[in-house]
Amino acid sequence: MSDKITATLPLKRWQGDRGTYHLVIFEGEEAEALAMHARLHRLEFGKSRGFGSVKVAARIGETKWRTSVFPQEKQSEWVLLVSRKVMRAEALSEGDEVALEVTPI
Repeated sequence: MSDKITATLPLKRWQGDRGTYHLVIFEGEEAEALAMHARLHRLEFGKSRGFGSVKVAARIGETKWRTSVFPQEKQSEWVLLVSRKVMRAEALSEGDEVALEVTPI
């Protein structure tokens, strides 16, 4: 399963013990699609990836990268971290509505 998931989501800031992170949170249909991909991966390979994550190819604007999305709340939400490099390249800041796409790989 490698269906592209597109969404426009707010860029959020989260302050952790080791620093500040920027992220977007997939919910609803997008989260269900990511959870289904994780379940299919577990069935096919007999195990989950680290922290239940799903590898994805991500794109915001013209910037593309490979990363992982991580489940929250029993896979009803999935978190995509957005690096400073991507934020600089796309002139993003906290609170911006970000049009993005992820493709599970």
